[in-house]
Amino acid sequence: MQNGKVSIIIPFKNTVHYLPECLDSIVNQSYTDWEVLAVNDNSTDESYELLTSYSNKDERIKVFQNKGSGIIHALQTGYAKSNGAFVTRMDSDDIMRPNRLEVMVNSLHETGPGYIAVGQVKYFSDRGISNGYGRYEEWLNGLTSTGNNFDEIYKECVIPSPCWMVHREDFGKCEGFKPQRYPEDYDLTFRFYEQGFKIIPCDPVLHMWRDYDTRTSRTHEHYAQNYFLDIKLHYFLKLNHDRTRPLVVWGAGFKGKKIAKGLKKQGLEFIWLCDNPKKIGKSIYGKELVHFEALQNLDNPQSIITVANENAQKEIRRYFSELEQSPMQDYFFFC
Repeated sequence: MQNGKVSIIIPFKNTVHYLPECLDSIVNQSYTDWEVLAVNDNSTDESYELLTSYSNKDERIKVFQNKGSGIIHALQTGYAKSNGAFVTRMDSDDIMRPNRLEVMVNSLHETGPGYIAVGQVKYFSDRGISNGYGRYEEWLNGLTSTGNNFDEIYKECVIPSPCWMVHREDFGKCEGFKPQRYPEDYDLTFRFYEQGFKIIPCDPVLHMWRDYDTRTSRTHEHYAQNYFLDIKLHYFLKLNHDRTRPLVVWGAGFKGKKIAKGLKKQGLEFIWLCDNPKKIGKSIYGKELVHFEALQNLDNPQSIITVANENAQKEIRRYFSELEQSPMQDYFFFC
């Protein structure tokens, strides 16, 4: 049963080798009431010509030139041309499972507005998947299976950028693709969170996520670690930070220093904790590092954790549990 048009927005740039699989996976969807808004972001290969050939065969596929430069402008261009009751996006080098749109539309009809339909994902590559991507896939799918994705939003992007769908009215509430902040998918995820949207749990894999050396998320500066940390701190201070409580930063590695520098830039006071004997007592950016046991002497603190070691993270969680402190209220893992 068809329950409203789905607008699928696809920015593309130099992906001619992957586009046929991507487009065929959309054409062969079990749900057929859709439109593709494909936006050419200054391709120098034959991607535009290939998209045009598909458009000539299927009127549901529409091709446009980017009115600006870069993925955000391409997304804005595509969204401005769309008119579907539901909005989703797709990466031009990925593959949809045949029932992806059907599962997502049915889920949104059951819940109504205020919800996000997501799907589990599977990485694939000609050369195999690295342990890092494998762990991310497992972590992300674990959250998606229960719909608790926002519980760990400050660790990584908890919604796969090419595998979500929302009611059009909800997309408008969070300003869609309007903001000019990178990484744009992570920023959008935070704006979904800011609106209080709920995520619909999903068990099946709905999206095949291709990995290769020249993928934009691997090569473009906008997806470097600095940008992720900037977005995390921006939204933490906007949405979760209680200025009446002492603020604590755990860890003095690269991420800890980046967060500390960001807090100092905004003139915010914080306590900087560390468990490295070589660093305790030293001053970085004019701030002295103290032993983590100092946390016990603070009145109702909030903590940002920048410690990446998984074993150390488990110890920190146990420590907070002993202090009867709660995640996403009293402490926030930024890695």
